[in-house]
Amino acid sequence: MSLRFYNTLSGRVEEFHPLEPPKVRMYTCGLTVYDYAHIGNYRTFVFQDILRRHLKYRGYELLHVMNLTDVDDKTIRNSQAAGTSLRDYTDKYIKAFEVDAQLLNLEAPEIVVRATDHIAAMVKLIETLEAKGFAYRSEGSIYFRVSQFRDYGKLSKLDLEGMRAGARVDSDEYDKANVRDFVLWKAAKEGEPSWETPLGRGRPGWHIECSAMSMKYLGETFDIHSGGSDLIFPHHENEIAQSEAATGKPFVRYWLHAEHLIVNGEKMSKSLGNFFTLRDLVAKGYKPAAIRYLLASVPFRKPLNFTFDGLHQAQQSIERLRNLRYRLTMEKFPAGESSVLQDRARTAVREFEEALDDNLNTAEALAAIFNLVRDANIAMDHGEFRDGDRPVFLDALDRWDRIFAVLEDNDQAKLTKLGFIKPLAKTAGDLIPRQDEAKAAQGDGYTSAVLTEALGEAEIETRIAERNAARRRGDFASADKIRSDLLAAGVILEDTKSGTRWKRK
Repeated sequence: MSLRFYNTLSGRVEEFHPLEPPKVRMYTCGLTVYDYAHIGNYRTFVFQDILRRHLKYRGYELLHVMNLTDVDDKTIRNSQAAGTSLRDYTDKYIKAFEVDAQLLNLEAPEIVVRATDHIAAMVKLIETLEAKGFAYRSEGSIYFRVSQFRDYGKLSKLDLEGMRAGARVDSDEYDKANVRDFVLWKAAKEGEPSWETPLGRGRPGWHIECSAMSMKYLGETFDIHSGGSDLIFPHHENEIAQSEAATGKPFVRYWLHAEHLIVNGEKMSKSLGNFFTLRDLVAKGYKPAAIRYLLASVPFRKPLNFTFDGLHQAQQSIERLRNLRYRLTMEKFPAGESSVLQDRARTAVREFEEALDDNLNTAEALAAIFNLVRDANIAMDHGEFRDGDRPVFLDALDRWDRIFAVLEDNDQAKLTKLGFIKPLAKTAGDLIPRQDEAKAAQGDGYTSAVLTEALGEAEIETRIAERNAARRRGDFASADKIRSDLLAAGVILEDTKSGTRWKRK
């Protein structure tokens, strides 16, 4: 077993060798919490989740740190426009992000950090840069002197010739053509949040935040840093410069970047106005599992073109997987076993594992499992599947889903525990909320459409069992009512010779 990743720093696919195996220390750029995240953001977060899941699947011990940027130009601007404190404003969107992450089955990192909780670490890092001659002051702010760091541009492959010498930039984000020295500490401005520190009263620049927080928890050199490709420059380039200037050591060994989600040939972004939040898509009736599947379906280094046809196909693909699991769990098969079929299941496992080992090739991993789905259904339909084959095929599905995490939807209990919805009556006909409940759900940006997702698999199976019992005792009115209630909740029943199957609309 050998994992291989494309390293943006070297520009090639490399075998992965952590510094202290089996430990892996990883930092991922999380959300800038100035608004609801859009699904372009979640394309990156789903990639990062598959990365961490596969590392764990392959036996590594993971220490994963993710930041939440809760002070920068955008969070300050939007909190001022809303007339609320920075903390209150960002708290709202952090909570919303946590709900989204649960709905998308994103595993929680071992450590999640907020920038505003780490001002002291940032100040200490800036003081080190000043002492080593890499930083200078101007009008109360402190800037990094790019000309002092000889390797500047090695991540983004920038040619510094032609860049304006001595130019300074105060903005957190900018393009490659107009900057040299970037801000580390911003002098306090009237009406902006600021901190009294040995550097003077002010606030940190965006780039220093991730350097300080990552090194605090992971050390001066760690294994993996990941994010969207839009962060390569200037954010990650600047992280490297200030971190390595301060420590004199390599900062990160493997840089992994996810490409953009595309809509009509353009990157999805709030500035272009062509974005959808998870809430937008759930309100249109799409399931979070289908959204996760779509975001994972294209390997992370290739742009993903978002379409609603693609979302519909993702939902159909998930139903094929769930229906196979249902057949494996519920259908009766002749006694015995087939060594040919069992070898086929083990081959599929090896194929999807090797695909993920090879730079997280999710497309090949999906092909491996769907070839197995096809072969299993054919064998069952032709009477060739045996009862002893059941565990091997279920194990193959389980192993695959440990990475892709789309076979289970969040149920009502989980959503309620999150504070996402109020407890509702268990009959499917009551799942559409009353006006006060709709208003409560809207507080997190979701509408009643998401509540149909609240009917979990265990509850569906219970309702089907109740329907079957009603049919056996001749109470067909009750059985029809249960079918109608489930249909209202987006669940379609199909009666077959081997039992009742179900799928979501």
